[in-house]
Amino acid sequence: MSFKRTIILANGTFPKSKHLLDMLDSTESQIICCDGAVNKLLKSGRKPSLIIGDLDSVSQEHKEEFKDIIVQIADQNTNDLTKAVNWCVANNIEEVIILGATGEREDHTIGNIALLSEYHKRIKVSMHTDNGVFIPISQSTTFEVEKGRQISLFSLNPNLEISSKGLKYPLDKLALKGWWMGTLNEAIENEFQINFEGESAVIVYILEKE
Repeated sequence: MSFKRTIILANGTFPKSKHLLDMLDSTESQIICCDGAVNKLLKSGRKPSLIIGDLDSVSQEHKEEFKDIIVQIADQNTNDLTKAVNWCVANNIEEVIILGATGEREDHTIGNIALLSEYHKRIKVSMHTDNGVFIPISQSTTFEVEKGRQISLFSLNPNLEISSKGLKYPLDKLALKGWWMGTLNEAIENEFQINFEGESAVIVYILEKE
């Protein structure tokens, strides 16, 4: 069966918002669970398309039940989310939507968000939460949004000079040397631009409409 959408479900906070649950329920969605995330998916009454990871959080019962859709990868140098992304790249999947990668352990949350820029080098990716979406970019990009959306920017290169258009607090070749410096902005038009020279690693966060 072919799918129009590939979702990677990590083992953080399980989605609660309607638009994310609708994605999980869609017959067009392939759901790849990162190891123990399968327990949360099953508890919600849904079933996985694939389970990927070192399986240290999957019960023997579930290992037997889903043996035909398990990809066990014992590599301890990568987390289960990265294992799932690597599998998608190897299987020529062009885009993934990551859910459940935030909440619970804060160190995992920060690590998963930072990894987006690494994933972006090989695959189109976005990370959705109940509150908004993280989108990694590596070059100047224009976003279409509703006017009034809250926007935050995080630069993984503290020396990168960033400019913007269409934001309430415009950036003019500003280096975001602290992660707080690009937060709590707002779209004042139905699109905004983030501009910088060359290629680098910037993560854009767009808050869902309140």
